[in-house]
Amino acid sequence: MSTAAAAPVRTGAVLADLLPAARNRYAVDTALVLGGAALTGIAAQIAVPIPGSPVPVTGQTFAALLVGTALGARRGFLSLAVYTLVGMAGMPWFAEARSGMGFPSFGYVLGMLLAAVVVGALARRGGDRSVLRTAGTMALGSAVIYAVGVPYLALSTGMSASAAIAAGLVPFLLGDVLKAALAMGALPAAWKLAGRRG
Repeated sequence: MSTAAAAPVRTGAVLADLLPAARNRYAVDTALVLGGAALTGIAAQIAVPIPGSPVPVTGQTFAALLVGTALGARRGFLSLAVYTLVGMAGMPWFAEARSGMGFPSFGYVLGMLLAAVVVGALARRGGDRSVLRTAGTMALGSAVIYAVGVPYLALSTGMSASAAIAAGLVPFLLGDVLKAALAMGALPAAWKLAGRRG
């Protein structure tokens, strides 16, 4: 019983590593990377405008953090890089069906690239195995997104730092708590399920 549970929970593994072994691991990784990019693009279309802010509440940050955590730092980064580059090339799958890079919330997209690496690295160290660890992982990932997104918002709009914080950070904190709560339930549960199946 303990041997079965130990295999999936080993240090250095992320949820994607628990997929059954395939002959062509490259094809599996490619599918995971492209799937993560598509998931983020779809989630970005769940967008609610915030009065007085050029940044809407979206599902893309939550998707990006889940992709990074589930796929690990390398595949998570590649997935968000595909999402970013395809969107910059004209695919209208950023928030509110935008594309390119000439809009104030583009900094959050760049922040998601870095956040995917951070949460993916933490997941390899067990950062998604328990409720408290997952909360910390999601909080740090969100902080990375804001650390890039809010200054970019200030620079691109000419807002002061305090105005950018008021428009690009404060309105989203409650939503981030809710997203973290979802992750805190889903990710540790996925590991427990994988342990039972292992």
